Amino acid sequence: MPWPTSATVTIFLSNHISNLHQEDFSSHPMGIVYISKFHPHLLLRPPSNLSIHTIPRPTPTLGTALIKIHAFGINHAEMHMRRGEWAESVPISGIECVGTIASCPGGEFAPGTPVASVMGGLGRTIPGSYAEYTVARVENIVRLVEEGEELPLSWAEVAALPESYCTAWTCLFRNLELERGHTLLIRGASSAFGRAAMNLAVEAGAVVTATTRDVGKFEELRGVGAEEVVLEGKGLPERLAEEKGGVVKFDRVLELVGNSTIVESLTLVKRDGRVCLAGWLGGLDPIQDFNPLLQMASGVHFNFFGSFVFGTPEFPLSDVPLRKIVRAVADGKFDAKPFKVFRFDEIQEAHRYMEDGLAKGKMVVAVGSK
Repeated sequence: MPWPTSATVTIFLSNHISNLHQEDFSSHPMGIVYISKFHPHLLLRPPSNLSIHTIPRPTPTLGTALIKIHAFGINHAEMHMRRGEWAESVPISGIECVGTIASCPGGEFAPGTPVASVMGGLGRTIPGSYAEYTVARVENIVRLVEEGEELPLSWAEVAALPESYCTAWTCLFRNLELERGHTLLIRGASSAFGRAAMNLAVEAGAVVTATTRDVGKFEELRGVGAEEVVLEGKGLPERLAEEKGGVVKFDRVLELVGNSTIVESLTLVKRDGRVCLAGWLGGLDPIQDFNPLLQMASGVHFNFFGSFVFGTPEFPLSDVPLRKIVRAVADGKFDAKPFKVFRFDEIQEAHRYMEDGLAKGKMVVAVGSK
């Protein structure tokens, strides 16, 4: 099947950008990454289905801004979108980016302002960040530095932060209401999301137990501040009880492995404790045969967080102290360097790394030279 033509891609963009009340395109070209053979019934599309095209640049209208993208993070959600496994997705993927404001009709951001954008439909219902430019809702854009300040990190380094840290911060301090002294279990702590949560939780004074499937990452997680590191896998409550000589329960549990382990995690939290389900490292299969009457402890608070709600009145992106997080990384308080930086034309390789489980941390794509 031949790659789609630029005209085909432009028609797609016109149809989807109408959701943001944008209907016209400028004559300025831009590069995009496009998922070819995009069909809801064609599952497990490989990384080779990602191709680069040149199309007209979109024009923002009131309530939106045009961002010149300098780099963007790679996320597991985008792998599932590419493979046709996500509930919502469009042929131009990408749920986050960092860059500078190119145009903002409403004046909310001045041209040249360094910003990050997270979700707000990016890659799900409107064209995403796998591009040289994208249009985002102003509610889903935040400044990276105070006015007049220089960005203290490279664009590639900053690109490793928005989705992982905004989501981790919200899970910990909104959904879980984490406080100093709380015992916290993070299942899937060696993922980029898990590492972000580790950094934030340890700084907040929580006592963290981390799980990982890789024994080789035990010392690394201890170095980040984990009080204890445990091998991830089925039967975790029983293994912890055997090791400690009795039932082990935590004040808070951040569940990133997902549906395959959440029922276990519900047994690992104390009365009045909280469990937040926010990741699916173990796959997207639904929870099987879940019976709260038999499998959930009384008095336990169970909630969910998905970053697609960022930018809504209930979850304003401005709540997240992203500028402070950027400064903490620049000052060396958090180790959040990207595991690997790819060029824009290496997007297929980036997805292969993710698909094959080779990523040892957050991967980013630099738009332009590294």
